[in-house]
Amino acid sequence: MRPKASSVQAYIAAASPATRKKLKELRALVKATAPRVTERISYGIPTFDLDGKYLVYIAAFKQHVSMFPAIGAVARELKQALAPYRAGKGTLRFPLDRPLPKGLIRKFVRVRVAERTARDR
Repeated sequence: MRPKASSVQAYIAAASPATRKKLKELRALVKATAPRVTERISYGIPTFDLDGKYLVYIAAFKQHVSMFPAIGAVARELKQALAPYRAGKGTLRFPLDRPLPKGLIRKFVRVRVAERTARDR
């Protein structure tokens, strides 16, 4: 069991080298695509918030990193593209031994931003 991290930076630092590399990449992609996000630990994993509400979560595992939630507009708009990475209703898994699908992750974040922004109007 992973000890609880007090910050996103501490969570990433506690991961294995291969996992740490992927988490850093995911974090950078989220922050570059949605520059207004803030980050915190929620449910024991890195959480990126937009305007005080969660936008996306990322998490470390032994063989992959995950991103959540792949539901709602993301699931509808990116269904085919997400299919190879699906691992349950709202979870995406990105294996450590393969490059991250950066374009897809950027689209995921853009759709989540649009969804979150529309919901807050």
